[in-house]
Amino acid sequence: MTAGQYGVDVAPSVEVPVPGDGELWAVGAVILDGRGRAFAQRRGPDRRLFPGCWDIAGGHVEPGESLLDALVREVAEETGWRVRRVRRLLGVCTWTGDDGNGLRHEADYLVEVDGDLSRPALEWAKHSAYDWFGREDLSRLKEDRAGDTFIHDQVASALGVPGEPSGGA
Repeated sequence: MTAGQYGVDVAPSVEVPVPGDGELWAVGAVILDGRGRAFAQRRGPDRRLFPGCWDIAGGHVEPGESLLDALVREVAEETGWRVRRVRRLLGVCTWTGDDGNGLRHEADYLVEVDGDLSRPALEWAKHSAYDWFGREDLSRLKEDRAGDTFIHDQVASALGVPGEPSGGA
C-alpha cells in the first residue's frame, strides 16, 4: 500500500490514526541503520520542550496534514533522508508538554529511509548532536530526561529488546 502525497510504501498491518477536530498530534520515526542501530539526535539546550534530551526524528502535524505526510516531512526536514517505507506502528500515546499547548497525541513508527545514513542533514539550530544507538547504548537515551523513558522505550521496542515496553511519555 502507498499513502500520502509522497507515495511512501506502508506495510499492510500499519495503523494510521486520523486526527480529530482540534486535536494536536505529533509523529516520530525510529530509523535503523544496516547494523541494527537506531538514529537519535540531541535536542538543543535552548529548546522549549525537552531541552538537551535525545530524541527521535519527528515533530508536530500541521493542520490538515495526514500523519504519514507529517512523518515524511519531519524526517526530511530533520535528517535530509527520504522515508521509503513505514514498517510498523510502535505506539500511540498522549502527553502534555510544559509549553502551554496542552494535550498532544503522538504516533511513532519504525521506518526505512533512503539517503546517506553517515551524513544526516541535521537542523543544527535545533539539535546539537546525533548518534546511533544499539542495544548496548539504550541507557544513554535516558540522559537528561528526568525519569521519562519514552524515547528509550520506543527505540527498545523498535530494536526488539525483550522486556522493554513501548510506553507513554
